[in-house]
Amino acid sequence: MLNYELIGQRFNELRSKSGLTQGQMAAYLDVDQSYISKCEKNERQFSIDILEKAASLFGCPVEYIVGLTSEFSPMSIAFRAKSVTREDLEAIAALNKIALNLRFMEELLKEESI
Repeated sequence: MLNYELIGQRFNELRSKSGLTQGQMAAYLDVDQSYISKCEKNERQFSIDILEKAASLFGCPVEYIVGLTSEFSPMSIAFRAKSVTREDLEAIAALNKIALNLRFMEELLKEESI
């Protein structure tokens, strides 16, 4: 059974560490800012589609956000901009998704060579 309070906490933690506001996340996820706020406070539940899209942006597996694993190695992306647009976030998410898939494939190769 999923711990929705933990999901809200991890989402908030990842969003904050990424330097993103609830408004920026809402624009990226195409939802209202109050939805993000309520989910972070465990007053509503994130849909799986939202969690998958957010995980790509945060560069972490969905399993981390939902509490099925307690660790992940964050990916650092440095960019210089006074404001971050939705398109910027979509590009970052696409790059992170590629990097996550690469990590997964590298882990599979390590296991295969053992």
